[in-house]
Amino acid sequence: MVFSSVVFLFYFLPIFLTLYFLIPGIPTKNLFFLFASLLFYTWGEPWFVLVLLCIIAFNYIAALAIDWAADEWKTAAATVGVAGNLAALGTFKYLDFFIQNINAAFGKAVIAVGPFGFLPLGISFVSFHAISYLVDVRRGKATANPDPLQIALYLSMFPQLVAGPIVRYNTIYRQLGARRTTFGRAAVGVRIFIIGLAQKVLIADETARIADAVFDRTMHSGFLESWLGVGAYTLQIYFDFMGYSNMAIGLAIMVGLRFPRNFRLPYRSQSVTEFWRRWHMSLSAWFRDYVYIPLGGNRSSNGRTYVNLGTVFLLCGMWHGAQWTFVIWGIHHGFFLIIERAGLSQRLKHASPAIGWLYAMLAVMTGWVWFRAKDATHALDLFAGMAGLNGFSPVSVSTHLQLYPTTMGAMLIGATLSVAAELPRPVARLVPRWITDTVFVWLVFALSGLSVAAGSYSPFLYFRF
Repeated sequence: MVFSSVVFLFYFLPIFLTLYFLIPGIPTKNLFFLFASLLFYTWGEPWFVLVLLCIIAFNYIAALAIDWAADEWKTAAATVGVAGNLAALGTFKYLDFFIQNINAAFGKAVIAVGPFGFLPLGISFVSFHAISYLVDVRRGKATANPDPLQIALYLSMFPQLVAGPIVRYNTIYRQLGARRTTFGRAAVGVRIFIIGLAQKVLIADETARIADAVFDRTMHSGFLESWLGVGAYTLQIYFDFMGYSNMAIGLAIMVGLRFPRNFRLPYRSQSVTEFWRRWHMSLSAWFRDYVYIPLGGNRSSNGRTYVNLGTVFLLCGMWHGAQWTFVIWGIHHGFFLIIERAGLSQRLKHASPAIGWLYAMLAVMTGWVWFRAKDATHALDLFAGMAGLNGFSPVSVSTHLQLYPTTMGAMLIGATLSVAAELPRPVARLVPRWITDTVFVWLVFALSGLSVAAGSYSPFLYFRF
C-alpha cells in the first residue's frame, strides 16, 4: 500500500483517522496505531511482517539487556544488538549480491545463491531506527523502554516505516506516552500531507515519464535527450522523496507526533557539502552521529578525515542498494566531499554564487546518473550522450515534448520550486493567506485525487531501499 493510492487515500486513511480520534487514551490509541501499522505493512508484505515482528522483539530485549547489564558488559550487549540488526539487513539485502559477485569473480557457481532475493519493504529504515535506539541507550541518551507496545509502535509506525524520515528514539519517546491530538493540529497535518501528495503525483510522477523514456527505453541517446532525461530524474527523485517525507510528516502531525524535517531546498546548494546538509537530512545526521564521529570525524589528521568521509559515503551508497551503481554513486559523492574538504570549499566561498551553484548541480546531476542507471554500461552510455559523443539530434526530444506537454509543465514548475520557496515573497504578500492555505491546498488535492483515481500513480522511489 502506498500513500498515493486509492486504497490508502479513500479507505485506509479516513477510517484510520476517524477511529484514532474516537478511541480514548494514549495507550489504546497506541495499540490501534500499531494494529493499523502492521495492517499497512501486511498489505504489501504479508510474509515479511513476521521479520518485522522478530526485529521488534529482538531490539526490545537487546535494549533492556544494555540497560540492565553491568557497566563492563554494556558495550558488549550493545555490540551484539547492533550486530544482530546488521546481520538481518545484510542477509536480506546484501547476501545474494555478495554471492553473485563471488561467483562472477571465479567464473562459476562457487556458492549457491540463497533464498533472500526478496527485500522486506523498508528494512533499511527499520534497521537504522533500531540501531540508533540501541546506541542511544548505550550512550545514556535514552533509557530502554520497558513497554513493548511503545517500542513496537516506534519501529513500525506506518507514516515513516518504509521510506523515513529516520526518527531518533530519543526525540520521540516522550510523544509515545503522552501527546496531544487536536483538530487544529490535524488540519495543519492535512495541509502538509496534501502538499506532499501533490509533489509526488503532479510533479514527480509527471517528470518520471521523460526520465523513464530516456533511462529505460533508449540507448545511445543524443546530447539534448540525455540532459533532458537527467534533468527530469533530478526533479523526479527530489519531489518523489520530498513528497513522501512531507506526507509522513503531515500524517505524524495529524496523530500528535513530530517528525524531523528531511529537506531544505537542496538544489539551492553551492557545494556538495551544503547539498548533504539539505538533502535527506535525517540520513545525513544518522551517518554523522553513528558512523562519521565514532570513526574519528575530523578530529585527526586530514588524511584520516578523508578516509572517514570516503567510508561514510561508501556505506551510504551501499545502504541505498545492493548494486554496483549505488556503490559508485556513494564514491562519487565522497570524492566531491573530500576535495571540498581539501580546499575547494574555500575557493567556492570566494567565487560567484552562480559558479558554486552550477558546480554543485553538475556534481549532483552526474551522480543521479549512477543512481538511476540500470547498470554501469548504461550509465557510461548516458554520460557519453551528455558529452555529445552520441550526436546532437533533437528528434527524440521533440517527440517527448509532443507526447508529454503536461510533463514539461510539471518540469518547469518543479524546477522553480526546487530552488525557491513555495511562493515568492512578493506573491505571498499580494495573495490573501486563506487562498494560499485553503483554496490552493484543496485545489491541488482535487487534482491529485483525480490523478490517483485515474490510476496514474507509481510507487515511491525510496520504497526499494
